Amino acid sequence: MIERRTVFKAALAAGAAMLAAACSSEEGGNAKPEGSGGGGEQEAAPVAKITAEPAADAKDASVVTPVVVKVADGKLTEVKVTGDGGKEVKGELSADGLTWTSSEALGYGKTYTYAAKATGSDNKPAELKGSFTTIKPAKEVRATLNPADDAEVGVAMPISVKFASPVKDKAAAEKALKVKTDKDVEGSWGWLSDTQVDWRPKEYWPANITVNVEAKLYGVALGGGAYGKADVTTKFKIGRNQVVKVNTPDHVMKVYRGGAESASYPCSNGLDGDVQRNTPNGTFIVMTKEPTARFDNARYGYTNVNKKWACRISNNGEYIHENQDNAANIGKANTSHGCVNLLEADAKKYFDSALIGDPVEITGSKLGSPTKSDVKNWFYDWKSWKALSAVK
Repeated sequence: MIERRTVFKAALAAGAAMLAAACSSEEGGNAKPEGSGGGGEQEAAPVAKITAEPAADAKDASVVTPVVVKVADGKLTEVKVTGDGGKEVKGELSADGLTWTSSEALGYGKTYTYAAKATGSDNKPAELKGSFTTIKPAKEVRATLNPADDAEVGVAMPISVKFASPVKDKAAAEKALKVKTDKDVEGSWGWLSDTQVDWRPKEYWPANITVNVEAKLYGVALGGGAYGKADVTTKFKIGRNQVVKVNTPDHVMKVYRGGAESASYPCSNGLDGDVQRNTPNGTFIVMTKEPTARFDNARYGYTNVNKKWACRISNNGEYIHENQDNAANIGKANTSHGCVNLLEADAKKYFDSALIGDPVEITGSKLGSPTKSDVKNWFYDWKSWKALSAVK
């Protein structure tokens, strides 16, 4: 009996030892005695999550799409975006502290680094770092605008954007162009070549209005790896309404101001008997004003002939100018080589009244409008002009 009790007690002791070992293994074998300095539960990660666009390591990022840094479950406390050389990109943090947005364009072919910090709703800090690179154009294309700033022009003046290289994606370029006026004016862009797009109103401009033009071309893909080099703008004024009308068989040039006849001058136009010497039909505009202009046309036997008070109306050779040498025919017969000849005193009066962009409407000729003229906006009817737009 005594021996049997001893064996039973030994079995109980062994079972207790096994139970203790089993309890230790349930804690992953890491349980440590109290007061031994062992770690408790692992600290939770911050709840704030910071994201950025462009994302870290992004390539060929747009230079005009803003950099945006956002946080969820927290508020941003610091955002810095720096370019090559350490220059900071300007930006603004939203009032709620959730979003930072850049406020300036980036440079082509640059690397930008961002670093953002936030405090989460759990009061724990969070951080985001990264960098990205922007698009590097195969070519940067410069554009120019006409009329220039502060110009005062006539009611037929087109707005002209000229590019230093041909534009392949004309629709993208055209969408970057905006015309704003202080009166509603219907108009449209029209491509006259691969390097020139003009805007003209459906009818002549209203008199005495201001026109603002924005060509936001920087960062715009123009096709073939080319991008706009810079934004350009202009602000100009439309002057009084003055229209010149010449019906060539009448030998009279009439000037209308505000719709009413303000002057009438006898004139001599292109020779009727030679169609190639006719003053061509069409609506032209005054392109230049030259106190003295030189005329050369070896085909018709004259060179280095100077005439006063010359207003160019096309780059095909047509002017309104003084020709006192032709005084005997002025008001009586058409004998010029295509220009509108006036007596000197009348030419001076008209010259002084004219603005660049004034319309000159010529009718009655046997010769159609010159197709090679740089300024042919008004040779098109409205439907045909709108068809020249790349945006459908």
